[in-house]
Amino acid sequence: MLLSLAAGWLREGHAHVFLLVAVGVFAALLIHHFGFLRVVDKNLSRILPMEGKRCVFSFMSWKSYLMVVLMMAMGMGLRHSPIPKPLLAVLYIGIGLALILSSIRYLRVLLQTRKS
Repeated sequence: MLLSLAAGWLREGHAHVFLLVAVGVFAALLIHHFGFLRVVDKNLSRILPMEGKRCVFSFMSWKSYLMVVLMMAMGMGLRHSPIPKPLLAVLYIGIGLALILSSIRYLRVLLQTRKS
């Protein structure tokens, strides 16, 4: 959703679209590496030792769910703020792409545990 919104805002015709996308991708790599990977690894270290069936919601702690709600509220607030949409697109690309990159680690671990 974040990437879709960012693409829509940048499609409206901004002179520096490629620069804005490049900055967003660079921000995504930083957010992924220095922020979300730590959370993913923490969640995986909690989930993997669990025995038996796991609840579908157990991949995050309850504190993380609170953080998600806070981030969603902040995103909605920013979307309705007077900040220019092309600048918000950079932030949305950064966070959206970082979330996708981080989810790949969950998927990789899931596939590895299914094989063994």
